[in-house]
Amino acid sequence: MAVELKVPSLGESVTEVEIGPWLKREGDAVNKDDNVVTLESEKATVELPSPVSGTLGKIVKRTGEKAAMGDVIALIEPSGKPNEQAKSAKAPAARAPSEKSDTSDRSDKHKVEEPQVPAAREGDAPGRQEEVVPMTLLRRTVAQRLVEAHQTMAMLTTFNEIDLSAVIALRKQYQETFTRKYGVKLGFMSFFVKAAVEALKAIPRINASIRGNDIVYHHYFDIGVAIGGGKGLVVPVLRDAERMSFAEVEKAVAALAARAQANQLKPDELQGGTFTITNGGVYGSLLSTPIINPPQSAILGMHAIQERPVAVDGNVVVRPMMYVALSYDHRIVDGREAVTFLIQIKEMIEKPARILLEV
Repeated sequence: MAVELKVPSLGESVTEVEIGPWLKREGDAVNKDDNVVTLESEKATVELPSPVSGTLGKIVKRTGEKAAMGDVIALIEPSGKPNEQAKSAKAPAARAPSEKSDTSDRSDKHKVEEPQVPAAREGDAPGRQEEVVPMTLLRRTVAQRLVEAHQTMAMLTTFNEIDLSAVIALRKQYQETFTRKYGVKLGFMSFFVKAAVEALKAIPRINASIRGNDIVYHHYFDIGVAIGGGKGLVVPVLRDAERMSFAEVEKAVAALAARAQANQLKPDELQGGTFTITNGGVYGSLLSTPIINPPQSAILGMHAIQERPVAVDGNVVVRPMMYVALSYDHRIVDGREAVTFLIQIKEMIEKPARILLEV
């Protein structure tokens, strides 16, 4: 008897998914736990494994179609023998060109569908072709939320700069010992996460959000860390970051980044953050104005470290400097609070002993 391949629960707020590229064709042999298809939700992209070994039979839902939680999207023959009906059909998992389909990103490395040929505009010269690729559900959701943030918030950004000399010296002094003990390198993100937690404790409104006509103060610190994933930017959350050590932060960020690249993050890991940190510096960004992730009230932007001449005690010296930016919702956070928050981040990073002593 064929085994039904169903859409699993992907979190309380996820009720529908979009079928992404099928990684197997009808008639292909599959082993238990082999990934068969990708599922796109508004929160994340996940790969669905086969529950049994056998042969992929009839594909019920094609790429680009919608499916609810619990819907049957394919049948798997557990015998392990190729399904003759499926083999004779030799139908690819993707829709035929004549069918209308809101297909997902075709750049996935596991795809098996036939690639689409870019459609040339009528009458253009060679080399002036265009390719139309539908946005993935995740990308559409991100776009919608970013536009929503601009339309519904009184967003403002304040800037400062930080001397990274002390943190760089500390990392250089203890890097080998830290790596040997914890199996992960001591990076910059753990310093900023720990500093942000202490600054949020001092200025609770930046860790709050607006709900209707109320201000909701969160007495916990779930810090979102923006990461470039295989399907675009995602923001997994470090739960209860105030309880995490430097090593725990570094391990968690490294694991989340690896899973983001492999499209293996779960929707629940991308929900519920109270504050976000984004590091455009890893891509070389020197300065930017990050966009708040609703319903949060602020986001901290890190940038590239650059050696620059600065004045110290009346002398011009060269120091490793980083511009930082805090975008905040002016409906709930006043300018004085935003500036004070950023100054606290600056002082703790420049004197990291303050982070350890929580002063």
